[in-house]
Amino acid sequence: MDPWRYSTEGISVALRVTPRGGRDDIDGIEMLANGRPVLKVRVRAIADGGEANRAVTELLAKVLGVPKARVKILSGMTSRLKQVAVDGDPKILGEMLREATADKPKKTKD
Repeated sequence: MDPWRYSTEGISVALRVTPRGGRDDIDGIEMLANGRPVLKVRVRAIADGGEANRAVTELLAKVLGVPKARVKILSGMTSRLKQVAVDGDPKILGEMLREATADKPKKTKD
């Protein structure tokens, strides 16, 4: 089960963000205790003044090869759990996320 959903405008991705994570990277897919899959993302930025949110949108834009303006946080502005929308071809975006997580292990959060 993927942590992203397809729409006609692009994809919606469920994230679990770790601010001050030492690097900007996607760590793979994690299953939360409630069974919900999320994309694990870490950023160097601190969670202050929207810096971590900005870093998350920049990281996703870079990984997916889209302009930063096409990545928007839908919910979870002050939470580690976020819902993010990315505008573009949903099939291509989904494949790029699949490639970005392919070599990362899937984990279960207890």
